[in-house]
Amino acid sequence: MPSIDEELAFAPATELRELIADGRVSPVEITELYLSRIERLDPQLNSYLTVTAERAMGAARKAEKAVARGDKLGPLHGIPISIKDLQMTAGVRTTSGSLAYKDRVPDADSAIVERVLAAGAVVLGKTNTPEFGLVGTTENRLGEPCRNPWNTARTSGGSSGGAGASLVAGLCSLATGGDGGGSIRIPASFNGVYGIKPTQGRVSSYSGASAPPAFNLFTQEGPMSRTVRDSALLLQVLAGYDPRDSGSLREPVPDFQAAAG
Repeated sequence: MPSIDEELAFAPATELRELIADGRVSPVEITELYLSRIERLDPQLNSYLTVTAERAMGAARKAEKAVARGDKLGPLHGIPISIKDLQMTAGVRTTSGSLAYKDRVPDADSAIVERVLAAGAVVLGKTNTPEFGLVGTTENRLGEPCRNPWNTARTSGGSSGGAGASLVAGLCSLATGGDGGGSIRIPASFNGVYGIKPTQGRVSSYSGASAPPAFNLFTQEGPMSRTVRDSALLLQVLAGYDPRDSGSLREPVPDFQAAAG
């Protein structure tokens, strides 16, 4: 079992970032805490489709060494995050909630995963989603439905239902979601967390998949978290122009963190 206070699983990411940077909390300790909670609690919730415990611990150890060396730290350095399973992850199973893709392992990351990793976050795994994210509840043929941590007889919403459930249950610090017709907003509401569908084109929709680029008129990737400031922190990392996305905004990114103040 982790040696740190269990309540840190619910600490804001903005607070964890300072604790890690100051050496008061180890990235290894906080990652162990979340992995322990996932192992203990997620069988009741099914918020994760894939847990990458070994990868996460490797990333956490690297993050800890960087703090010890006094390296310049990224804005999400050492912070454990969950990734929606519609978002491609190089070398990690990405099912899109579909039985047809239950064994798919992409060669490349999506743009938002690239940015999360470049910011120093520790990826814990991939969160549950309905098949191709097409409905507002998180049910698919890969296993049991994702359940609401407040009442496991209820749905966590969708299509970012696993992200919402993982946050409110304290199974990650931050989560990525995506929203076309409410897929961030519905689970944020159902689970009592914060989520925002950003302005179209604010966050790159480049999928990393080996397919022709397409301009998506509806879906936008975005942050989910337990606090508004945490979502501002994550959106600051995710936002920005990407030439691989034909709809990506070229204008400067606003200071979301200052606006949250």
